Amino acid sequence: MQFLLETVQVLLLSIWFSLESLVFMVVPRRRKNISGQVVLITGAGSGIGRLMAQEFAALDTVLVLWDINQEGMKETARLAGQCGARRVFHYLCDCSDKAEVYKVADKVKREVGDVNILVNNAGIVTGKKFMDAPDSLVEKTMEVNTQAHFWTYKAFLPAMMANDHGHLVSIASSAGLIGVNGLADYCASKFAAVGFAESVGLELLALGKTGVKTTVVCPYFINTGMFDGCQTKWPRVLPILEPDYVARKIIQAVLTDQTYLLMPRTMYIITALKNILPMKLGVLLGHYLGAFNLMDTFKGRAQKSE
Repeated sequence: MQFLLETVQVLLLSIWFSLESLVFMVVPRRRKNISGQVVLITGAGSGIGRLMAQEFAALDTVLVLWDINQEGMKETARLAGQCGARRVFHYLCDCSDKAEVYKVADKVKREVGDVNILVNNAGIVTGKKFMDAPDSLVEKTMEVNTQAHFWTYKAFLPAMMANDHGHLVSIASSAGLIGVNGLADYCASKFAAVGFAESVGLELLALGKTGVKTTVVCPYFINTGMFDGCQTKWPRVLPILEPDYVARKIIQAVLTDQTYLLMPRTMYIITALKNILPMKLGVLLGHYLGAFNLMDTFKGRAQKSE
């Protein structure tokens, strides 16, 4: 009897959730008010980090900026102030250094207060074939793109859980969903970031902490300079994304508590196909889309960070 009741419940809820999803494809979701909340963004000195800071600033938030680029952070702080941020704080922090993350986090909690929205955005890319990448760069990729998320969560998640209120945002990558030729260490770090964010999200649900939301962002290449030189074979299907567009979509996802954000929309289809197609057919499709040659013309920028 218990089996029958649970099965009927699952079937009915499946129908309800499916209908709800279809409705929200047409009707915009309600946006939450984050005025006055403390938003911490890592890698805020340039690129998407800077643009997200400006978008959050326009929503009357208190901004906390972290980066290893002091001058870049100061410029972001200036721009955020012009966009209407309630207050802006910036701290020099190497997110790959656990001790430094904890030290700066304690300073933030003393000087600013509890963080309400944590955006793990800092990232680096070597752009080398795995066997050509020095061990030190491979280690740094994992430290910045993955392990830094561990330490920031450890630092700021306890307060969110105690208040059952907050939002964890992981800026991952489409390379965290599908392997890419020439990005082995980067893909490994982003796959790990996605898995980590998903798992912590499930832990929060299991603990009944439904007030702490999670958003995992997986964009295709973004025109910030980080992947400068990379070309896309079919730009209408897989366009190099414009930074302003990406930043706006991320903020929209946070405001509507969207759990997963893939960009462009074709990534939802490609990811689904990857999981159901035979391997040989998947490889054929990868060749057709140019996935095997994306990194052939990679240049990057001198300070390969975002």
